[in-house]
Amino acid sequence: MEQYSPPRFNILPPVCKNLLIINVIAYLATVVLRTRGIDLTDIFGLHFFMTESHHIWQYVTYSFLHGSFSHLFFNLFAIWMFGYTLENIWGARKFMVFCLVAALGAALAQEITYYFMYSDIVYGGYTMVNLGTHTVPASDFLNSINTIGASGIVFGLLAAFGAMFPNSTIYFYFLIPIKTKWFVIGYIVLELLNGITATGDGVAHFAHLGGAVAGLILLYIWKKKRDRYRY
Repeated sequence: MEQYSPPRFNILPPVCKNLLIINVIAYLATVVLRTRGIDLTDIFGLHFFMTESHHIWQYVTYSFLHGSFSHLFFNLFAIWMFGYTLENIWGARKFMVFCLVAALGAALAQEITYYFMYSDIVYGGYTMVNLGTHTVPASDFLNSINTIGASGIVFGLLAAFGAMFPNSTIYFYFLIPIKTKWFVIGYIVLELLNGITATGDGVAHFAHLGGAVAGLILLYIWKKKRDRYRY
């Protein structure tokens, strides 16, 4: 007689682990190759779709690049913190699809933001852009703009975790206990306010919101499908 053993809750499931590994390798490659004159963020970062530097692969590859060690560390910590529970519940394939959708949602939101910020330069036929201290060719300015980071995935996972475990407790700054639903709502509202008011801070606030919205939409679709097959 064979004894049944329930599946073990994995503290570092495969997709989470591979995301951590890929992001670390990509960061190290970015640092090393930059010293040799090769800028991976220019090739794989997400560029404005109305520029020559924009390529289709950037809608995915941007999420594996980070601008600093702290940017990398906090994103990867958040992916693990919220992701390993969700991957254990959903399974590797479903979790991977979720991360991809969140990344694409964040990228789409950022492209829309780019459009509202910079399309006037394109449509207006401007040849130079005044940066305050100096002017640069408009094409150089537009082609230099890009977004990198896994924060869209992080916000998708954060929103999904909050929706699935609203009354669980997380510790803000590892010290202050707060219910997950209030943390998620507060963080999203803060991102919205920052996106509206904190112009020029170098943070893709609307991309973060896009990741959260895409994640919640996918979670809703999955729930509707599950409810449909239940009856």
